Amino acid sequence: MLTDTRVVFSRELRPVIRDPFSVIFSMIQPLFFLGLFAPLLPGDNSLQWFVPGIIVMSCLFGSSMTGSNLLFEMQTGSHERMLVTPLRRPALLIGRALKEIVPMIAQAVLIVAVCIPFGFELHLPGALLGLFILAAFCIGLGALSYTLALAAKNKEWLFWTVQQTLIFPLLLLAGVLLPLDNGPGWLRALSHINPMTYVVNAERALFNGDVLTRSTLEGVIAATVVAVFGLLIGVRAMQRSD
Repeated sequence: MLTDTRVVFSRELRPVIRDPFSVIFSMIQPLFFLGLFAPLLPGDNSLQWFVPGIIVMSCLFGSSMTGSNLLFEMQTGSHERMLVTPLRRPALLIGRALKEIVPMIAQAVLIVAVCIPFGFELHLPGALLGLFILAAFCIGLGALSYTLALAAKNKEWLFWTVQQTLIFPLLLLAGVLLPLDNGPGWLRALSHINPMTYVVNAERALFNGDVLTRSTLEGVIAATVVAVFGLLIGVRAMQRSD
């Protein structure tokens, strides 16, 4: 199982290494948000609040779109050829989901590197722990994206409709762009049931050097739940794939 997962992981990672521009291209939207929203936030430490949220946004955008690669493979027959190989079905999903960690780390490093000259303070121990939490979150999101692609086989429009319908409510309800503290009660209630909210809060605490906080624990739990849930339903969908 581990060998099969490594084979799939290497296969999925190879195009990213050969064409690293795809990682940079997926950062265009987060960087636009960073450049346009950050100056509107009050206070001298607005970047300390905003940058961790943008890193989570970049993770959300990249991981949620990755199922389109599987859609393309299904259209070209590549996926069907993979299904008849000796590779175990769960490895076909897990290896793909694990690949999402690499572009996430690359994007986070680039975003931080861009923001440091503008006054962003990097607290390395907390940031490294934050990347571990984001890694689990990316695995779960990637697995869910692949599951959606399997469910939308031969219906590419369905994949993009669901993806685009969900991505912005998740983003806004997590308080990535604007704080929700002064929002109406129903908006805060929806935010509390959004797992991404806890991941964003954890990243903000960790990137500011606050490691031993309740926000960190809640972020670990939320990212773990998303990862386990995504892998469970993703592996089940891959096993039923034909």
